[in-house]
Amino acid sequence: RRLFFDTHALVCLLEQNGFTTLQSEVIVSALVKIMDNNLDMIYKDMVTKVQQEIALQQVMSHIGGVKKDMIILEKSEFSALRSENEKIKLELQQIKKQVMDEITKVRADNKLNLNLEKSRVKELVRAFYPKSIFILIYSTLQLKRHAQQDRALTQTDRKIDTEVADLKTMLESHKLDNIKYLAGSVFTCLTVALGFYRLWI
Repeated sequence: RRLFFDTHALVCLLEQNGFTTLQSEVIVSALVKIMDNNLDMIYKDMVTKVQQEIALQQVMSHIGGVKKDMIILEKSEFSALRSENEKIKLELQQIKKQVMDEITKVRADNKLNLNLEKSRVKELVRAFYPKSIFILIYSTLQLKRHAQQDRALTQTDRKIDTEVADLKTMLESHKLDNIKYLAGSVFTCLTVALGFYRLWI
């Protein structure tokens, strides 16, 4: 092993300062042994350049594997959430169409029933009452029918508004879940990268 000082020069220096040749050689020999032991301890804690490159490749390979797994997991989870959102949107559109069809049907039925009732009342009144009484009764019945129809339409509109509000709330909840999941994925990636960075440093 290569020494970092001249042992012969040190022996001569010790002899010049009053030590015998034997004492000087013993002192120098002890110093050499101490240095060898210290170097052995240092070399045990050190790695060679080849070992360092191998360790770096292993760490980078592990990071790449983790990153790939996280990307696959993120894509699969995001695809599942997107499919769920599309399903909810489709259900919302179907419910909206059903409600609108029901409203159209109710309005048509009400209009038909109202027209039939008007015709029937007209015939009855014309058969039994004078024209003035007929006009009064017809106006009263017409106002009553309009009021009932307005109440029915108002209740239907309120029901539609409630259903749409509930569906919007559900959709917003799913959007919030998506945002939380994406934020959690980014935070996890950063945590893993920071952990490997600290391990390497």
